Amino acid sequence: MGKRSFTIDLGNEKIEVEGHQHKNVAIKYLMKRRRSLLMTRDKDKVERLFEAVPKTISIVGGHLTKTYKVNWEREGTTEFEGSRFVFTLTDLSENTVPELTH
Repeated sequence: MGKRSFTIDLGNEKIEVEGHQHKNVAIKYLMKRRRSLLMTRDKDKVERLFEAVPKTISIVGGHLTKTYKVNWEREGTTEFEGSRFVFTLTDLSENTVPELTH
């Protein structure tokens, strides 16, 4: 299966990327943002970057758009306890019930 074209929609910015699945594209982008937080030494810049991380992210594919809620934690409290800048994704696309029209 080859890579497909996706658009990451952050609300104020759109980024063209390639990938295999909606969720994998979102995780790859968010891991880059997390890496920026971890590698920055200046504490003020870390605070600015942490405030700017996306809280929701939409991945637009050819036929389907998936929206994820991103829960960021400074220190992991669940599976990766003690890790810095841990995030979890909640798929908002699956929680909606399509309306039936007659």
